[in-house]
Order: sequence, then C-alpha cells, then structure tokens
Amino acid sequence: MILRCSHVKKSRQPSIHISVARQRLALKRGRSTERSFAISTSKYGLGSEEGSMKTPVGRFRIAEKIGAGEPIDIAYKARVPMRASAEALKGDDLIMSRILWLDGLEEGNANTHPRYIYIHGTNHEEKIGEAASHGCIRMKNADIAELFELVEVGTQVVIAAPRLVSRAGKKRQKSVARTK
Repeated sequence: MILRCSHVKKSRQPSIHISVARQRLALKRGRSTERSFAISTSKYGLGSEEGSMKTPVGRFRIAEKIGAGEPIDIAYKARVPMRASAEALKGDDLIMSRILWLDGLEEGNANTHPRYIYIHGTNHEEKIGEAASHGCIRMKNADIAELFELVEVGTQVVIAAPRLVSRAGKKRQKSVARTK
C-alpha cells in the first residue's frame, strides 16, 4: 500500500531528527524525544549527487509509506514485497520490513525522491550504528516497523550533518540540524 501527500500539515505531528555523527534517529514531538533508534547512514559519506550512494542532508518530508500490513521480515524489490531466499538474506543488501520514502525540501536535496532515498529495514542489522548503507537510512526491522506506525505521510525529517566544533583547542564532531 502506498500513501502520498501533496502538502504538509502544520500541527503537533511528530518529526524525525537524524544525527549522522551519532548514527541515531529521534522521533520528536515539539522538543520532547519520544523514541530513539540506532541507524546506519551511507558508508560513502554525505551528499546529493545522482549515483553517489551518499546520504543527503537537510530538510525532508515523508512522501510515501510502503509496507503497511506486510510481515516484518518481508523484502522489497522496486518497492514490491517479495520473500527473499536464505542465500539473499545472508549476502545481498536488501530493503526490508517497511519503507519511508523521502522527498527533499531544499534546493540542495530536491533530487532525494528520484534518487530513491528511504528510511528502511535491513538484512544486515549487525551493521546498525555504523555508516554502512548505500545512501538510505537503515534501521533494524522491528524499529522501522514501530516508527512506520508512529509517523504519517508529510512528517518532517531533518538529516543533520556532523560539523567540527572547537572547545579549548580540541575539535570534535557535533550533529547540527538546520531549521528555518
């Protein structure tokens, strides 16, 4: 089942904040964090270039939700549910469980939807918490199934790039979200 949205409601609807530096996704309502999940961003770094396999940064919205009512261990090929073989589950990089398809809201990430950038489950849950994806935001299958039920099409998403912050001569990475 695919749901679409042509506009975003201004309400107390939750928002998603992704910290690339921490490899964490927070579901927030206002300033309160309701849930927090470990994630995996791209092993190729950050960016919006077509074919780069990088994770885009900035402001997004959930454009489509795919997978309502499907089993948690379902795989997808071209967004169509399918049963993966045991061999594929061990080796291939599969899109699993649920898909939250993102749409970029800024000039620099406007190509996110046609790049097929999702928040989705994975068959490589052991790599969650480290940069290991091919551009998408990976989550554990149970976590994405839970998140899927808590958000709607149109939910705002921020993917925050790490930045270097200097404190007393020491540099460290900090995740900073850009807001308007």
